[in-house]
Amino acid sequence: MALVTTAEVCDAYPQLIVSGELRALHPIFQIHGRRQVFSGPVVTVKVFEDNVLVRNFLEEKGNGRVLVVDGGGSMRCAILGGNPVVQAQNNGWAGIIVNGCIRDVDEINGCDIGVRALASHPMKANKKGLGGDKHVPVNIAGTRICDGEWIYADTDGILVSKTELSV
Repeated sequence: MALVTTAEVCDAYPQLIVSGELRALHPIFQIHGRRQVFSGPVVTVKVFEDNVLVRNFLEEKGNGRVLVVDGGGSMRCAILGGNPVVQAQNNGWAGIIVNGCIRDVDEINGCDIGVRALASHPMKANKKGLGGDKHVPVNIAGTRICDGEWIYADTDGILVSKTELSV
């Protein structure tokens, strides 16, 4: 998939777009990390201004997965920073999509992983581990995303598919 663009996927699967099995996220994300093109099976987490669950996931082996973090769209702090992204890179995660803010942008941009976020923010998140849900459907950027679906991301945008696709 690394050499196939999201535009090519859309062109190859118009019937999946019509049926809703292939969806595009609204184009609201900034592109970070050295890996501008990435894809993989989805793992979801829902948090609000606390990144304990996010860090816990990224400590696991990624096996080419994409962590989709619904941070409630908060613009009051960063729920992802450089250290967890370095760990995610080293643990084999393909990418991280954050419906919220990140920090340590220069460090993240040096990592061989794909990261998408709404913005950057210098303040860090809480680390109390209060609340949050793992492996739940999340609604971000106009799209419902579930565990086990597939993300395809490049500089044109982000697609979500119910199944793994090839072109």
